[in-house]
Amino acid sequence: MNSALDEWGAVENRAHHKEERRAAPAAALIAIMALIPALAACMPNADRPNLTLHDVPDSYRQARGAPHAALPALDWWREFRSPELTALMEEAQLSNFDIGAAVARILQADAQARIAGAPLLPLVTGSGRASRSQASIATGTGAGGGNRRRTLYNVALDASYEIDFWGKNRETLIAAQQLAVASRFDREVVTLSTIAAVANAYFQVLAAQDRLRIARNNVNSATRILGLIQQRVDVGTASGLDLAQQQSLVASQRAAVPPLEQALQQNRFTLALLVGRPPERVNVRGGGMARIVIPRVTPGLPSELLLQRPDIREAEAQLESANASVKAARAALLPSVTLTGQAGFQSALLATLFSPAAAYYTIAAGVTQPIFDGFRLQGQLEFQKGRIEELLQLYRRSVISAFTDVDNALVAVQQSTERERLQRQVVVASRRAFDFAETRLREGTIDLVTVLTTQQTLFQAEDLLAQARLARLQAIVSLYQALGGGWPTPEELKKETR
Repeated sequence: MNSALDEWGAVENRAHHKEERRAAPAAALIAIMALIPALAACMPNADRPNLTLHDVPDSYRQARGAPHAALPALDWWREFRSPELTALMEEAQLSNFDIGAAVARILQADAQARIAGAPLLPLVTGSGRASRSQASIATGTGAGGGNRRRTLYNVALDASYEIDFWGKNRETLIAAQQLAVASRFDREVVTLSTIAAVANAYFQVLAAQDRLRIARNNVNSATRILGLIQQRVDVGTASGLDLAQQQSLVASQRAAVPPLEQALQQNRFTLALLVGRPPERVNVRGGGMARIVIPRVTPGLPSELLLQRPDIREAEAQLESANASVKAARAALLPSVTLTGQAGFQSALLATLFSPAAAYYTIAAGVTQPIFDGFRLQGQLEFQKGRIEELLQLYRRSVISAFTDVDNALVAVQQSTERERLQRQVVVASRRAFDFAETRLREGTIDLVTVLTTQQTLFQAEDLLAQARLARLQAIVSLYQALGGGWPTPEELKKETR
């Protein structure tokens, strides 16, 4: 991003130097325009709005220590230790359609900036013309007469240049350049959202695989208990009601399988779209969430979050663009000075067209002052003022949202971790109770209601544990996204500034 800003600065400086060279012929106009500079004193200042907000929480402003030590790396998804997830992330960054569209918007913004900078340079056109005419020559008596034919060749260069006294064209260029900068941050926003969506979709695939495996194991366990109850019914130690209740439980467990298979396929299709491939060409092996390493996420609360979040930086670039547009709209109310010139050759004979005697030139200067345009220029100025106020409010909202997102994500990580720990204890206890119940059922020393209850408790506990694990993984992804993605280390920052 620094290189892009340097590039714009270089273009801007070149245009400024050319402007100064072209403005030299205008020195003769200074005496005529002695009163015009006085108008500049009446032009209101369009200083950059104060962006030092008091919306930063104290916990962020007063953070101590080195924030980079605890913040995620640029390739934060590698911390999950999943080669398949890493491959999907890298493919999404290369092939995702939304990211591709964001890159195309950068090209458009760059082109608009070049268009906006064109008035800072003179406009030069070349022309060539050949004409043949015949004029009638009549006698005074009306009798007789004649005609005269004439051929004329002309080759010329035309040049025009508007002297940017008040900075209108320069501010217009700055506005377009800032929009080009904003488009680059927009690409980062889209990229961050895309890779977060890839991670969440991948974890949902793994969760669906785990829940599907649990559901099928539960069907097998319930079917095994059904066989034991059938044996007791056959020997007359259990009733038909007991058998029907267990059959109902088996059927409900089997009915839970199709929705999980549907969720598995749908999340796989979502992944295919995110990586820009047809669904049939994406095969996610997965294997379950047990293979995913839970990263140790203990970030501080750095105020540098304002400089890391791409949406905040995009909003600030848009605000800078609007500020420049206000200055350009104010400058449009002042007089404009235009220099024009033409030089070329004109001759009646093609053979002498480029002779010194055929050369000619003209130089002119003009001043235009808007007097009455139906309040169009004033309306444009008021529009830009309203626009900058809107963008300022959106910028403040982005700042507050950034801190809110981080705080919400931190709470979600903490609570989901605790939820998974407690739910794991529930599963261990439920598994122990179910094993005891099944053993005593074989011994014939337990009632079937207790067996049915322990089955349902275990099945539900295992499914909730899988959901708790998914919630924890998604909370970690949300935290990475809230922090603006990965953060460069101090060494990487030094490389970028070299």
